Amino acid sequence: MSVNGKKVLHMDRNPYYGGESSSITPLEELYKRFQLLEGPPESMGRGRDWNVDLIPKFLMANGQLVKMLLYTEVTRYLDFKVVEGSFVYKGGKIYKVPSTETEALASNLMGMFEKRRFRKFLVFVANFDENDPKTFEGVDPQTTSMRDVYRKFDLGQDVIDFTGHALALYRTDDYLDQPCLETINRIKLYSESLARYGKSPYLYPLYGLGELPQGFARLSAIYGGTYMLNKPVDDIIMENGKVVGVKSEGEVARCKQLICDPSYIPDRVRKAGQVIRIICILSHPIKNTNDANSCQIIIPQNQVNRKSDIYVCLISYAHNVAAQGKYIAIASTTVETTDPEKEVEPALELLEPIDQKFVAISDLYEPIDDGCESQVSSLSQPWLLAAPPGHLPDSPWALGFGYFQVFCSCSYDATTHFETTCNDIKDIYKRMAGMAFDFENMKRKQNDVFGEAEQ
Repeated sequence: MSVNGKKVLHMDRNPYYGGESSSITPLEELYKRFQLLEGPPESMGRGRDWNVDLIPKFLMANGQLVKMLLYTEVTRYLDFKVVEGSFVYKGGKIYKVPSTETEALASNLMGMFEKRRFRKFLVFVANFDENDPKTFEGVDPQTTSMRDVYRKFDLGQDVIDFTGHALALYRTDDYLDQPCLETINRIKLYSESLARYGKSPYLYPLYGLGELPQGFARLSAIYGGTYMLNKPVDDIIMENGKVVGVKSEGEVARCKQLICDPSYIPDRVRKAGQVIRIICILSHPIKNTNDANSCQIIIPQNQVNRKSDIYVCLISYAHNVAAQGKYIAIASTTVETTDPEKEVEPALELLEPIDQKFVAISDLYEPIDDGCESQVSSLSQPWLLAAPPGHLPDSPWALGFGYFQVFCSCSYDATTHFETTCNDIKDIYKRMAGMAFDFENMKRKQNDVFGEAEQ
């Protein structure tokens, strides 16, 4: 919004940037947050060497967030490492998701004939172009279901599990009976992301995900955005059903539009489920991952009799997020029962022995009303953002309300990448600005006022 010439005031009740998507440092702060009053033992090293993400996510190398970072040049404030591998769980063991044709042919995930059929399927996906019917091979992208596409290539259940969950990154099997175009595009995104760096399709920023909101905060400041941390929001002021400002510590900041996360307007959101995330500190890499210092493990729901997948994200001292020789593994999934900790047991078994666990069960919220009438008539107005940058929604819809011109994001879901988040950012933008989000408009228009050399 700042890059597009809007006047932005950003208020955050927390003393740090990023809300739920921050990285907690020092380690003592994490222990406090989870009411572990004894604090970390000496074996954990220096507290300030730790930056622990509360929400585990990786960036798809060819995905929308990387595109946003590149266009806005926020990349100049960040350093990334490629995640070393992606693994999938099958029959109690973990296998590397093949990242090259050679790896695919050597993989124990499938038998020899299955490999040939799978290769044919991947070639079909790679050549598929929704604007060129010659590439369809009898498949209609709008009507043929993904189940039928798998049938066409005669792929078995294990390969279907692996393709839908480790490549297309679906959390459930609902996609099987939907038109195949979305799945084909997801597999393409995975392949194109993988092609960029070779080891895996994922990137991770040094010093943790909390660097992302700080990078965007800095971008906003360069374009005149004002930041206030430690600033409580006491009241949202409405006149005739339309937002006109927020009240904080006796003062009123006036605005014509407002963005916030669900915690700022609890009476205007509904609970849509829960996610459990267990942060585990380890002194070793995960077994059977070739001693990777970063990786993702996907446990497809079919393998553990669930409706939704379980994810493990591993990062380590190599990313400046933990003390030397230490690893952070975060297991997460959508809650399905009244005993969420038991649900993630298959993941925790892969991580043994665990030095310390921190269990978080978060409610997922989404806005109540669709706010379609909240379109903006004029674009020359001041903006007020009352949500941390980077604390953006994680569902395909983020909505302006009958609570007129108040736009609320949804809570972070259990996916391990930022694609759904970016869809939401674009959706909020469209509702606020009355026009589609355009990456080209995000390009930096002025040099960094902090006097950094051009890169």
